[in-house]
Amino acid sequence: MASSSSVLPFSLGRSVRVAPVLARGRKVDLSACRTTGGRARLTVKAETQNTGESTTGDLYTCFKHVLLPITDRNPYLSEGTRQAAATTTALAKKYGADITVVVIDDKPKELIPEHEAQLSSIRWHLSEGGCQEYKLMERLGEGSKKPTAIIGELADDLNLDLVVLSMEAIHSNHVDGNLLAEFVPCPVLLLPL
Repeated sequence: MASSSSVLPFSLGRSVRVAPVLARGRKVDLSACRTTGGRARLTVKAETQNTGESTTGDLYTCFKHVLLPITDRNPYLSEGTRQAAATTTALAKKYGADITVVVIDDKPKELIPEHEAQLSSIRWHLSEGGCQEYKLMERLGEGSKKPTAIIGELADDLNLDLVVLSMEAIHSNHVDGNLLAEFVPCPVLLLPL
């Protein structure tokens, strides 16, 4: 069993009620408490126990459905979107997950001159990552509906396990990162630029 210690300062003027805690498979020993320089110090020792529960690492092995939202207008995909596509295909291959790609734009298809080039580029980048089968959705011409709301709706409706998105979408103000974190019911992987 691995063991680690932490020292937490407490003021002597306050009463602190402490009880042993079992959290995330760690047994906490709160027996050592000392006073130093007018402050009480509590030494906490945590020991890892095998409780049979899944760990945080196991949480990430259960991806079965991943969403790749594409919000940029570059017909050949921006660097951030290419990175998100590569990450999505790598995760799908590793965990055997299904991929859904959603192209989001406030303009209707007829007003996007290089729409077919963008779809072709998406297909090419996914196939480069080894992904031949995926679901492609288009949410075009919904000018009043923000991409963040569309991503949240799809994550909920499709019962997704993960959304993969480049920070580029947030920096370009296509997607609101705060709303995404608050309303998407699954983990969101934001890739740095």
